[in-house]
Amino acid sequence: MSVIYRDANADLSLLMDKQIAILGYGNIGRPIALNLRDSAFPVLIGNREDAYATQAYHDGFEVAAVADAVQRSNVIMLLLPDEVATQVYHQDIAPHLQQSDMLVFASGYNVAFGFIEPPPFVDVVLVAPQTVGQAVREGYVAGEGFPSFVAVGQDASGEAWPRVLAVAKALGALNQGAIEITFKMEAELDLFTQQALMPAIHSVIHSAIEVLSREGFPPEALFTSLYLSRELSYIAAKWADVGVLPSMKMHSLTSQYGTLSRIERFKEVKLDRQMEAVLGAIRAGDFAQEWATECADGYPRLESLWRRLQNMAIWRDEQRVLDMLRQNDRADS
Repeated sequence: MSVIYRDANADLSLLMDKQIAILGYGNIGRPIALNLRDSAFPVLIGNREDAYATQAYHDGFEVAAVADAVQRSNVIMLLLPDEVATQVYHQDIAPHLQQSDMLVFASGYNVAFGFIEPPPFVDVVLVAPQTVGQAVREGYVAGEGFPSFVAVGQDASGEAWPRVLAVAKALGALNQGAIEITFKMEAELDLFTQQALMPAIHSVIHSAIEVLSREGFPPEALFTSLYLSRELSYIAAKWADVGVLPSMKMHSLTSQYGTLSRIERFKEVKLDRQMEAVLGAIRAGDFAQEWATECADGYPRLESLWRRLQNMAIWRDEQRVLDMLRQNDRADS
């Protein structure tokens, strides 16, 4: 079983004399910066002069070039997208790291797959929110926190664990309990969800739409029944609140029987093998190298995949239904 850390396990005084730099004021950087400031810790934003920097100025932060922010700080939180972080690290971060600095990641990806190799004289830690950036902020403001993982990849100071827990507490990551994990496990779990679970869900929804369309169900009805009603998202939210099986008790007996009696029909050995293959490729670093090449080439395959999906009739039908429902909402208001 993993260790779970809570607010009582952390000592905020360990950050009292530290300057914290947030590198990247994007979807995750902004919420974390706001949370840390609300916890009364000084935050310096490291960002190039772009729309994100403008937002940081409007939010009342001091903004500096990334290299300058690193030089001026002791706790350096690298919150840039994985595909951007590597180049920024080598150009603007690594040359300015100093003894006893702590390098904080929100994703284990670049360290786990060797794209970033910090020097031996800095602490390397992970605070990985298991939710979107907006929820990181909303959870902090509500006093509820958010689910997260924490890890220590390198303990140069001998105090990496107490220091990372102090950071986690300050930004609200310990309120619900942060699970101890490794950089490698965090990266593998994240990629597995993206490459095994989400494609499977998309494939099932796609197949359901095609079957119902062929059988004459109107798009307005089938899209609403499958997910536009938000019943599916409500069910998923209840999975998170009380668990998958307990939440099923909230449904009618007809629904319970229909679901439980048909589960085995969809239990395919082929699906298990596919998921095992996905995990194997992730662990071997095959995807990391594939993605690095894709990024270096300017994302040609990603753009091709988007074009193919956007040209499919079912997703055009979905947009027509959404537009129709939005028109009804506007008319009602």
